[in-house]
Amino acid sequence: MAKIINGDSIQNLPWQDKPEGYQYPVWRYNANPIITRDNLYMANSIFNSAVVPYGDGFVGVFRCDMRTRDHEIVTGYSKDAIHWELDNKVIFRGYDPRLCKIEDRYYLSWVKLTPNGTVIGIASTADFKTWTEHEEATYPVARNGVLFPRKINNEYQLLVRPCDRGHTPYGDIFLQSSPDLTFWGKYRFVMKPVKNWEMTKIGAGPTPIEIDEGWLLFYHGVLTSCNGFTYSMGAAILDRDDPSKVLHRADSFLLAPHELYETVGDVPNVVFPCAALADQDTGRIAIYYGAADTTVALAFTTVDEVVKYIKDNDLIK
Repeated sequence: MAKIINGDSIQNLPWQDKPEGYQYPVWRYNANPIITRDNLYMANSIFNSAVVPYGDGFVGVFRCDMRTRDHEIVTGYSKDAIHWELDNKVIFRGYDPRLCKIEDRYYLSWVKLTPNGTVIGIASTADFKTWTEHEEATYPVARNGVLFPRKINNEYQLLVRPCDRGHTPYGDIFLQSSPDLTFWGKYRFVMKPVKNWEMTKIGAGPTPIEIDEGWLLFYHGVLTSCNGFTYSMGAAILDRDDPSKVLHRADSFLLAPHELYETVGDVPNVVFPCAALADQDTGRIAIYYGAADTTVALAFTTVDEVVKYIKDNDLIK
């Protein structure tokens, strides 16, 4: 059996059992979406957001595209990780935040907007009220910056997808390291699109989950069809000591647009994972994803189910 290690014990993890007769390894919460534009005044859409355990409940950082269509990031709190109260105060401008705890601080990475393109911003906090902004992790343009939840070989590790000022070119995931969150280097290729469902580009999703076999990585892959982009969720297992090495990788998606809230919205046909709560005791995983660039939805799996699916459909022979 696969096991989560160095993780949290989350007794109040949101959860629903797999529907009877359902064959796939990831299943949706039956009351999706859990967050809509109605959760915050003046929001046009709320999606692609991140969640972590905090205190006796949960805290999140949320992408809010406002009625001005400005990209803003705000915080929110919840007792059950399903029902949320969002704060109107903007902590940063940009989009697609990820969030993890490293030692005694919480680290936010997000797509930061500059006059010269998108970079990966990094900031840290102990209380989600006061933030310390660190050096930008990439320059000049990148997206999907995802930190690992602990140092590896005594260095911070960041997955990233370099890009240009447009929306599509450069579709591969890379790894970079830093001893101090100031100087970044040791760039390593991790993986590129291989199968049709992800052929346009791929990007890291939630904070990687440490399991007994390495790092469980959920990611998104993009198909370009005659009707535009389709975003789906895939998974891989990376080496624990050298995360640039892919040990196993599913050849097919785990979750793709199917429900109305995933196929209809500001950007149709999008499942975009950004956060995962993983309970070390039970192996249960709750995945938060942006749906159609409009709402936040929730899905479930277990470490056993997803690792088995990856190995049963492994690209790495």
